[in-house]
Amino acid sequence: MGTAFSPSLGVPTRARTASCGLRCPRPFSGVAGGRVALPTHTTNRRAQRLQNGPSMNVVVSEPRVFEEGPVEGEHGFQKTVMEIDIDGKTLRLESGEIGRLAAGSVVARQGDSVVYTSACGDLDTSKEEVIEDFVPMSVHYQERSSAAGKTSGGYIKRDGRPSDEEVLVSRIIDRTLRPLFPVGFCREVQILSWVLSYDQAANVDPIALVSASAALLSSAIPFDTPVAGVAVGMDGGKFVVNPPRETLRGSRLNLFVSGTEESVMMIEGAADFLTEEEMAEAIEMGMKAVSALCRGLKAFAAKVREVRGISSKLELVRSPDASLYAEFEDKLADMMDAAMKTGKTGKFDVYGSVFDVERAAKKLFLDEDSDAGRELDVKATFKRFAAEKMRLLAKESDLRIDGRSTKQVRPISVNMRPLPAAAVHGSALFSRGDTQTLATVTLGDKGSRQRLETLDGEDSKRFYLQYTFPPSCNGEVGRIGAIGRREIGHGNLAERALAPVIPTEADFPYTIRVESLVTESCGSSSMASVCSGSLALFDAGVPVKRAIAGVAMGLLMPDNLKRGTDGDVAAEIDEEAVILTDILGLEDGFGTMDFKVAGDAKGITAFQLDIKCEGLSINLLKRALNQAKEGRLHMLYHMLRAKKEPTEVLAPSVPKMVTMTIPQSAIGKVIGPGGAMIRSLIEDFGLLNIDIDESGAEGLVTITSLDPAKNAKAEEKIRFLVQEANNFSPSGSSTLNKRVPDPEVGKIYKECAIVGVHPFGCFVELYSGKEGLVHVSELDGKRIANVADKFKVGDKMDVKVLALKDQKGKIRLSRKAAMTEAAAQTDPAEAGYVPASPDNVAESSGNVTPPTDSLGSRELRCREGCAVWMPSVAAFRLGVL
Repeated sequence: MGTAFSPSLGVPTRARTASCGLRCPRPFSGVAGGRVALPTHTTNRRAQRLQNGPSMNVVVSEPRVFEEGPVEGEHGFQKTVMEIDIDGKTLRLESGEIGRLAAGSVVARQGDSVVYTSACGDLDTSKEEVIEDFVPMSVHYQERSSAAGKTSGGYIKRDGRPSDEEVLVSRIIDRTLRPLFPVGFCREVQILSWVLSYDQAANVDPIALVSASAALLSSAIPFDTPVAGVAVGMDGGKFVVNPPRETLRGSRLNLFVSGTEESVMMIEGAADFLTEEEMAEAIEMGMKAVSALCRGLKAFAAKVREVRGISSKLELVRSPDASLYAEFEDKLADMMDAAMKTGKTGKFDVYGSVFDVERAAKKLFLDEDSDAGRELDVKATFKRFAAEKMRLLAKESDLRIDGRSTKQVRPISVNMRPLPAAAVHGSALFSRGDTQTLATVTLGDKGSRQRLETLDGEDSKRFYLQYTFPPSCNGEVGRIGAIGRREIGHGNLAERALAPVIPTEADFPYTIRVESLVTESCGSSSMASVCSGSLALFDAGVPVKRAIAGVAMGLLMPDNLKRGTDGDVAAEIDEEAVILTDILGLEDGFGTMDFKVAGDAKGITAFQLDIKCEGLSINLLKRALNQAKEGRLHMLYHMLRAKKEPTEVLAPSVPKMVTMTIPQSAIGKVIGPGGAMIRSLIEDFGLLNIDIDESGAEGLVTITSLDPAKNAKAEEKIRFLVQEANNFSPSGSSTLNKRVPDPEVGKIYKECAIVGVHPFGCFVELYSGKEGLVHVSELDGKRIANVADKFKVGDKMDVKVLALKDQKGKIRLSRKAAMTEAAAQTDPAEAGYVPASPDNVAESSGNVTPPTDSLGSRELRCREGCAVWMPSVAAFRLGVL
């Protein structure tokens, strides 16, 4: 369980019998003065070489375990404490004050970061025996917003569903702890971890794992192997252990390594094209700190259990029937050998031939009286039996269950642009054997970025990948709902693999969203997502630096070497283990290792390693890395045959973007009060969005629409607005003249040119630098069904200024009011109208004063005698008409 670690010797080491809990023969020194006196000698030659190795520049102190208290108060809490210094930073674990009713609880502190973790389990020995083939463990990690002095957003104002970052940390804890539970333990276990206080200088991710391990070890839950983890980054060209999150974000390496004192359990992270040799060195460095942490956890747990008077409830661990394996070998060996050599390559055919043997085994070894325990033993023994047969076939014949050699990649097919470019910006279908993913790329502006809210503050991602794994990809029926933890984890791995090749915003201003839909699954759909995502980026015209491919590696190892219970592991492991390239799902389930590596010919960009064995040498790990490189190159060859370089022209459906800089003093003018001006610009010109970045010395304005002509008009309008702010020259090289004066309210401006025609009205230029809107209701006294039918850009009209700013920040104009006022000032006789009177209906007289109402409106009659009521300007203003 894990990987035996021997960087200098390149071979795994066997665990020694430990009487002090630290894998050394020296007797336990006990407690003196409230402190556990730990042995100062190194526990084995491997640890000594780790400390003295020239590549190891991390400084780790020996752990210190002691009692502290009583704490002030009537309870008189006694705390057990463990402290260890890693590169000058002190990690402190405490137990005994908080969460005393949990099976195990630990408070971890580093700097001002505080993480509280509890472990609980179903430990009732009086219950009926629970029989399962897995550990029903759940892990929940939460970063409380109050830890950074914040209140979560939203209406409810409380922390809700976990973020992707919290899910990823939960997965790291789960994948590290789960393999270390003893075989046969299947009671429910729950790990809860809360960040109570956050210090940006102290990375809480490894603290959460260490505290979870300590909580389990100090409980009665059957979990007795100390495990810890650290983050490894690069700062100034040197590897550093547990750097702040901010350092990791800008580092060439972001590695999380966890393991026991002797072995690596899990590796996950991303790199900027690091070589295989650099990766091995980083793992070795991280393991120095992990080993020291595990030694401290061993002593800490022993002291806590002693104080609490508890021990591990090993009676809850069910012992499997080991005698079944010989019976399987005697009765089913020939049938299994035949099932391994069918010559078939399809998933259902390959899986079906193996599971036919399992059905035969159930008929042989189970009957109606068999209980659940017997069924579980048969199932577990079949898995061991099948895995060993697969290993022997590969070892002796270099053949696998689907007919491939150990280094052979399944057939590859690439379909570029399977979806219409008129709607989808970029797409690619990648098939590798019976694993298939469809990737699409969507380009957008800053408004399409994925927004994040973390303890470090609000942030956004310009590039992100979203992975979907529906049950149909396995030919199954299943639940469809919220995205699961597995999908988040696999999507994050594929995203990290592609991130190093994404162009900078200066070279390519678009936000890039990749979606990977798994349409068929038979082994490592996450690595297929890397391949299809890379090809889809090419198809979309994203100027990526190079193509990226990913491959999953497997390992088949004898069962006795996995457990380290028979033979010399150091001498046998390299000889007997078989590394597989591009593993099937069946090989993953029966195998010992799942090692996903992505990158190109020059280096690695992402990696994920899960190990289910006790010993894996560095030499074997290097072999796996080199074999993975061969697989990547094979896939890159097929990918580049399909598409050598990114498309030069973007798809017609891609939004068109225009960027311009404006002075900081003009940003408020462009945004308008409450965002009124920027909203009106989007509405008036039919844009998708306008974004203003205020972080630089000048504001960066990005205009986005589907029509370049609309962008040009909006850009011109923004330049006029900036001109009004008297801080910007449209030419960008000359200073502005005097501030353009505002128009006079109530004044009529003659012969104003129409500069824009829209369904809601016309934009009219009053004079250079000043425009206003004539709403459709102010264009004429009669209703206008279609503005474009009556008015054209360039036409002239007289308008009256009604207001300098309406609700959207525009100058409000009226053609109707100007026409009305002009008509009121015209001689009725000259206009063809005569005043009407009761005594004169048939003929008119221009000298008679027409009757008026209280608003000054007049009744006129034309020369033919038709009565016309001429409303006054006051009537229009008061809204009478």
